[in-house]
Amino acid sequence: MPGHYEVLGTDGFGRSDTRAQLRKHFEVNSHYVVVAALKALADEGKIAAEKVRDAIEKYGINPEKPTPASA
Repeated sequence: MPGHYEVLGTDGFGRSDTRAQLRKHFEVNSHYVVVAALKALADEGKIAAEKVRDAIEKYGINPEKPTPASA
């Protein structure tokens, strides 16, 4: 596969009581997917980095939160 590859999913069953909470825990709900996609575009210079910061703020994502794998 040429170009950049970004993983946007998980299988981590048993971590939450609902699928929505599971996706939020593993940072793969729609808000995190939007931020990941924007970050990939910004890294390639296709959009301004400010767009990523705007989305993080809009969706209330805490960039200082520990990664799900460490929780």
